[in-house]
Amino acid sequence: MTTMVGLVSANYNRNTFDGLTEDRPVASLPFGGRYRLVDFPLSNMVNSGIITVGLITPYLYRSLMDHVGVGKEWALSRKVGGMFILPGSIYGLKSMNSKFLLRDLIQNRPFLERAGADVIAVSGVDKVMNIDYREVAKAHEASGADITLIYKEGMAPADPGEQYLELTDTGRVTAIRSTPDEHKRCFISSFLINSDLLLSFTKWYEALGYMDVMDIFAENLDKMVVCGYKYDGFVGVVNDLSSYMDANMRLLDDEVRSELFRRDRPITTKVQDSPPTKYLGASSVRHSLVASGCIIEGRVEDSIIFRGVNIKKGAVVKNCVIMQNSVIGENARLENVVCDKYVNVKNGVQTSGSPEKPIAVEKRREI
Repeated sequence: MTTMVGLVSANYNRNTFDGLTEDRPVASLPFGGRYRLVDFPLSNMVNSGIITVGLITPYLYRSLMDHVGVGKEWALSRKVGGMFILPGSIYGLKSMNSKFLLRDLIQNRPFLERAGADVIAVSGVDKVMNIDYREVAKAHEASGADITLIYKEGMAPADPGEQYLELTDTGRVTAIRSTPDEHKRCFISSFLINSDLLLSFTKWYEALGYMDVMDIFAENLDKMVVCGYKYDGFVGVVNDLSSYMDANMRLLDDEVRSELFRRDRPITTKVQDSPPTKYLGASSVRHSLVASGCIIEGRVEDSIIFRGVNIKKGAVVKNCVIMQNSVIGENARLENVVCDKYVNVKNGVQTSGSPEKPIAVEKRREI
């Protein structure tokens, strides 16, 4: 039986979130009212029976470490296997679109060598999904592939940094491109690779540590067996502020929530106990997700409200993401706005963006 260990690559950040990632990596970006983006790859691996997971950390690691701790919530605080916090490289050139830097793997070669697994399941943190890696591993083993790239078909270009696969009728990858063909097979930042091959890459390309492993795959497709695995489930893309807003709003769809938050494969996060939300007076909430610990006196529509938010009397919040412990003052009106944690919106303030260009309010800011 194929044995797997997991590797979550979180050592990348982007400046496309209008201040939301100024002091935190993409991996610890809050999502969906109670989660962080890193929760999804960690949960996917644990739900797939992977008990050893390495987390490659970025330079701005404080919020990420505060969230994951020793992996207790994911049952990764254990004597055999468990979570390994791995240092990410902080030197050299780095492309904004790089997610799987070779020098991160070179730096953490001892973890890969000691893992003792046949296959490494590698994931980024910019795709929200609930995938069973055991099914991917079965397809990987049956095809005899060296590498299996996971893709979603029919995804339109969401960002210049996305990569698209061209496949033969038998599922073998023939090209990895930045523009899609008619099938729009978008690589969803996750793949399986034979452990021996990944270790070989860290030695063959050691002098070229600045490369992304996807670039290595692309230039060696004729020398290896690289196959694609079609994933049919929901995928939320988080590349910039607009796609972050869209991925959150997709959670208001009952079918998306049912598929993403399955009882048999739960998405786990850090436990934070709070009292139930209190709805007062003339409060009105429609088609929204509201976390615990909030006080709602105003009107909320089509929005995601995190823990401990206070929406005061007469306030209107529409198509917004309001993060933890923010206060929306009396008679304020927000539409198409993302408020980071601890934001204070004064009484009567009116701010609105558009679904394509939402407005972001940075952490602890008063407007």
